[in-house]
Amino acid sequence: MPSVEAVQISCGPLTFDADVAGPDDGELVVLLHGFPQDRSAWAPQLEALSAAGYRAVAFDQRGYSPGARPSGPFAYGMDKLVGDVVAVADHFGAPAFHVVGHDWGGAVAWTLGARMPERLTTLTSVSTPHPAAFRDSLLRHGQALRSSYMVLFATPVVPELVLLARGGAPLRDLLENSGLPAPVAERYVARMAESGAFTAALNWYRAAFLHPSAVSLPAVEVPTLYVWGKHDQALGRGAAERTAGQVRGPYRFVELDAGHWLPETRSAMLTDMILDQLRSHRGRKES
Repeated sequence: MPSVEAVQISCGPLTFDADVAGPDDGELVVLLHGFPQDRSAWAPQLEALSAAGYRAVAFDQRGYSPGARPSGPFAYGMDKLVGDVVAVADHFGAPAFHVVGHDWGGAVAWTLGARMPERLTTLTSVSTPHPAAFRDSLLRHGQALRSSYMVLFATPVVPELVLLARGGAPLRDLLENSGLPAPVAERYVARMAESGAFTAALNWYRAAFLHPSAVSLPAVEVPTLYVWGKHDQALGRGAAERTAGQVRGPYRFVELDAGHWLPETRSAMLTDMILDQLRSHRGRKES
């Protein structure tokens, strides 16, 4: 089994907890988790990428790493989240890299691909549509109803009081009811119960409401793989299918008979698709 090393990555005043695997000279793959996950969501992919010769890193993003938990929603704007990913890639000396993101991590990946395409070799988004496709679907296809929970999450104080009540039982129920396996939900809830962790995670939503223009992104020209589960309760078909219109480069869309939590519930299938995507464009930036 490939060796995975737990490290800390200092980027300015922030320190991120990360797992790293693979040869030092392998092409860098940065794996981005969503809400309320952490880097452990990518453990199977980290090992598979390492075995395939890639240098893979999964890190607990801003707010999820105790050493990278600034206060206030303004510290969680998309420009800062994208900047964190670039800083991590710079830490590993990678002028160009592959990015894979799920849920909020997918939104960060899309934004990075749209704004800084010169830094990416490939982009893989899991579950999350292009932000402009998401925006355009809000008034159709029932996406606004699917996304109504975001209003609660963006409300000050209330979601912390409601969802962490009774030892986090409401948050645990919410995650399990959306298809996340119970043991994994329990692990994520325990992390969210740490001091300041849940507020920091919710600040991603609060920052998005403070900066709604963040969804106004150009089309992506980077080779892109988008994997979506047709039973996703949060992200519907309308946004998923409209994403094709937001990609100008090589694009592959894969629809799975699954829900939202693809890293946790379709790990092997997802790993195969990611590896196929990376191999198809290996060394593209050097060609």
